[in-house]
Amino acid sequence: MAAGVDSNPREKTLPPTWLIYERMDRVRARQGHWLDVFGWGPRETPSRIVLRRPGLSLKGYADPAGSGPILLIVPAPIKRAYIWDLAPGASVVQACLDRGLRPYLIQWEAPEAGAGLAQFGDGYLAECVRAIRTECGGDGVMLAGHSLGGVLAAVFAAVRPERVKGLVLLGTPLHFSRSREQGVLGSVAGAGGGWLEKLPARVPGSFMSMAGFLASPAAFGKERLADWWRSLPDREALRTHMQVERWSLDELPLAGRLVKELLCQLYGADAFMAGKLRCGKRIAAAERVRAPLLVVAEPNCPIVPPAAILPFVDKAASRDKTVLVYEGDVGVAIQHVGALIGRNAHARLWPAILDWTRAVWPKLG
Repeated sequence: MAAGVDSNPREKTLPPTWLIYERMDRVRARQGHWLDVFGWGPRETPSRIVLRRPGLSLKGYADPAGSGPILLIVPAPIKRAYIWDLAPGASVVQACLDRGLRPYLIQWEAPEAGAGLAQFGDGYLAECVRAIRTECGGDGVMLAGHSLGGVLAAVFAAVRPERVKGLVLLGTPLHFSRSREQGVLGSVAGAGGGWLEKLPARVPGSFMSMAGFLASPAAFGKERLADWWRSLPDREALRTHMQVERWSLDELPLAGRLVKELLCQLYGADAFMAGKLRCGKRIAAAERVRAPLLVVAEPNCPIVPPAAILPFVDKAASRDKTVLVYEGDVGVAIQHVGALIGRNAHARLWPAILDWTRAVWPKLG
């Protein structure tokens, strides 16, 4: 925190445009530090490091010798993973432990140079599954992912179906067109052009935050302010709101190659639904997902509305398909993450999700 704004050696290799965002990341980190001082930082569950390698570490929580379902949580590699373990009462990790599951959480770090969809959607997750198998035995895990993390989990379930015993997706965009029904991400369908070639190897997190705001000023601006106003009379809701605001300042750079591949293939060509999404030497296709599937649809979410995920449910080869509806919460700042930390989500949605995981796991052995 004490480093000056000119002390980052990476700045010497960045063009001026990207240098601005790099420095903005550092300013936002300082702002987050002050929110920590006021007590709005995360309060995470005690954990152990199961795997550490460039680009990520894997955190484990429960006794690996237990018998509950093994759930590998795949966060979006845009901001820090602790949105899944924000604080008591707003923690998916703790909810899993309370229901007897064995959760593992991927903690993304600064990405490796050149890392793309083959690494994020296959290689990294395969390493995590192997590390879990070393601890727990068995030959597979259940996956849970949110937003871009859900995309990576779905891709892995398609290219390594034998490793996935169940798939839980929340706020996950998998179907893209230019229709407004697909939400604000539909506006980037067909994105491309020369500017993609100018992306640095690591895209600063502040750039991604700005892009999100420009895509949906209401979701990341107006509605955020309205949520703060509605939270004021409720101390618990206000605390969660401020903890999410603190999390939003914890920027994480995104791999430039991954951004290019997602924009050109997933968003631009709807390649996953078309059965043509290239993941290294493999092809990821919706119809190759055969694990039991649970999807959370959010009718009030402008970022990932039901039309961006439900067509995938229809196309997946899974025999067991469940769709749950999440209507939103007060005190979550950004409704897109409400399913992970909201009061209603933890009172009604997550009990149903975790009951489903326990019901599915014994059938799979």
